Amino acid sequence: MAREVWITGIGLTSSLGEGTEAHWQAIAVADPPRPKVDATSFAPYAIHPMVPLEFEKQIPKGGDRRQMENWQRVGTYTAGLALDDAGISGNTEILANTNMVVAAAGGERDLMVDQTILEGVGSAPQPAEFINERLSNDLRPTLFLAQLPNLVAGNIAIVHKVTGSSRTFMGEELASVSAVEIAARRIAADQGDVFLVGGAILAERKDVLLVLAGAGWGWHGDPVSVWARPEKGGGATLGSVGAFLVLEAREHAEKRGRTPYARLGTVLSGRSRREPGQAVAVATGQFETLRREAGDRSLGVLSGATGILQPTREERDWLAGLKAEGAIDTVRAMPNMLGASVEASFPSMVALAALSLSKKAFYRSIDDTGFEPSATTVPDAIAVNVWGSWRGEGMGLVLPA
Repeated sequence: MAREVWITGIGLTSSLGEGTEAHWQAIAVADPPRPKVDATSFAPYAIHPMVPLEFEKQIPKGGDRRQMENWQRVGTYTAGLALDDAGISGNTEILANTNMVVAAAGGERDLMVDQTILEGVGSAPQPAEFINERLSNDLRPTLFLAQLPNLVAGNIAIVHKVTGSSRTFMGEELASVSAVEIAARRIAADQGDVFLVGGAILAERKDVLLVLAGAGWGWHGDPVSVWARPEKGGGATLGSVGAFLVLEAREHAEKRGRTPYARLGTVLSGRSRREPGQAVAVATGQFETLRREAGDRSLGVLSGATGILQPTREERDWLAGLKAEGAIDTVRAMPNMLGASVEASFPSMVALAALSLSKKAFYRSIDDTGFEPSATTVPDAIAVNVWGSWRGEGMGLVLPA
């Protein structure tokens, strides 16, 4: 018998604020919800900027704060919020047996080197040789420790004394799905009682925006719903998000008297080459599994659709078909409020799904295309669907505890 996985702690930081209640008020209570967007600092690209955080509250030592890059501070800070919320901060016995699975991006790049390469590659007679020469000669022979992705988990271990096993995934949105999937599977298989799982991204990084722009995925123009963007060329608006969950075996949580937000059901990850119909085929197989697990419960969907042309169009049409069949009820695209949060996308939406079920209410819509009408009922379970910008399709089910 697989053990039940309970969500007993949530840490959330974003442009909307800090903590679960700030996010609930911004997305579910405010009428209408108003996303916070900075359209000038990185024009022509808009971002959803991180709310100011008092890092010393969760990272008290100045030396610890100084040796981290800002995106690592956000991750470490948000992980502390999740541990506080679960009631295990400072409990050395539980923390010593708390495992970590983190989704992380690469560290900040040398922007001067990147700028030099970008300025010269266009006029170079042999662009490939030019790039190889510049990378060989201009990059530092060693990296700062703060640039290593697994230092997010390392810093969490140092600051919050989380000293169980640790694993770090890289690979955009799918890394965030895999992080939650692995943690949930290990709990269900009795390979650990408590896991801290999540990720963080800062949109206020020029190197991250450079990758987005280089791929042709950046959204230009006034903010519009992600569902409207495919008809206007498509594009994503990045958002700064920190999202961590404390996942716990039911027996362990009950023994210490904790009430969960919700229960985490099956989490599935997949991958396709994104030839026409392939992503839909992967997602359909995942959905059929989750639909069976949900039984006769009404099913809402939180989507991580970014607005990027091909995946958003395919996901929209696929979800529309499920709605027409009566297989799902209300859909909400969370990037409309949070921005595209890449490595933090899946845990942030699992957190919001769990929060919704615990509140017995659902989120408002700011979509003006008609795809997300106002909810007339509250779903009994929520499917979280995240497709990577390039590759990777993941889905998870969140159920009442």
